[in-house]
Amino acid sequence: MSSASYRFGIEEEYFLADAETRGTPRRSVKPFHVEVAERLPETGRELLQCQVEVCTPPVTDFAAAHESLAGQRAALADLAAKHELLVFAAGTHPVADWARQLPTKGDRYRGILRDVGLAGRRSLICGMHVHVEVPEPAARIDLMNRLLPFQPLLFALSASSPFWQGKPTGLLAYRLSAFGELPRTGLPELFAGFEAYERYVRIMTRAGSIQDPSFLWWSLRPSIKFPTLELRIADSCTRLEDALTIAALFRCLVRLAVRRPDLHAGLDGVSRALAEENLWRAQRSGVGAELIDEAREEALPYARTLDDLLDLVAEDAAALGCAREVAHARTIVAEGTSADAQVAAFEAARESGLTNRQALDAVVDWLSEISRGRVSAAASAG
Repeated sequence: MSSASYRFGIEEEYFLADAETRGTPRRSVKPFHVEVAERLPETGRELLQCQVEVCTPPVTDFAAAHESLAGQRAALADLAAKHELLVFAAGTHPVADWARQLPTKGDRYRGILRDVGLAGRRSLICGMHVHVEVPEPAARIDLMNRLLPFQPLLFALSASSPFWQGKPTGLLAYRLSAFGELPRTGLPELFAGFEAYERYVRIMTRAGSIQDPSFLWWSLRPSIKFPTLELRIADSCTRLEDALTIAALFRCLVRLAVRRPDLHAGLDGVSRALAEENLWRAQRSGVGAELIDEAREEALPYARTLDDLLDLVAEDAAALGCAREVAHARTIVAEGTSADAQVAAFEAARESGLTNRQALDAVVDWLSEISRGRVSAAASAG
């Protein structure tokens, strides 16, 4: 049930914005995507033309992951500038209008939009996915079950979607609300075992609901493409350091659950319902949330829950060589998430006399600068 190296990979989705208007591009972005495909082979397309995706190769070293993503972020920013565009990482685009977006051409994307209708066109969101190697298919289902309670905690660290359609949402991570319009999203079901999962997939496929398991868009799922368990809960992280921290914590949690088969064994409907509630709390308040502890039967401050988690994975972080990345989680709590910084930038701009749209444009500028890495993580939180 284990992989000695726990190799991992990270996928990040980014938005494109017009450099002048800060909205989504006013002209065709095909020339940009063509040049990106020629120069950056590890990039890919997403559902909408105003999005682009990058990924790392399978790695065991976080320095290598950092180098890969930092290089791709910088290269994309340079190519975007050439095409009078901005590139940034966030869960939602602060000013974009979903009704004006064009879908990416391709059979898969056309099929999705035909299947889900308007909900697909409204899916103007970007996420970050982390794959961790788990060679045995049956083990992936067991781990998917037992890692369920940790997902709200990881999600809160990624919060970067406080605006939607040019308006503050009152939530720090609105992306899940938009994504939730699609079927088969949110937390995965609790399966009795691998056979139950296979039966579910078989019935769904024969019934014509899905073509294959890649159409199960849960926040955590076994990958159909790789021998991995895939975390999909996170907003796209504006700060690269935050993305690496979430990846490190997830990797540590996989190792922890492998070496501790008793951990969260026997979760039930109450466990899943409490995880759903915690997910909502994290969506609303990010790292300022209080999360419910099922064993204690009380809500605890996020910082307390995080401390408990870091104690749990200390051995795993040391074994996997990512203690520094894991420790950065406390920095995110102390200094705030991307969403906290976006809201602060917006409110400061409004207080200085800027209009609502001008303040949102300032947020887009902040996002593009931080995504490229031109400002340190500490400075970006202010």
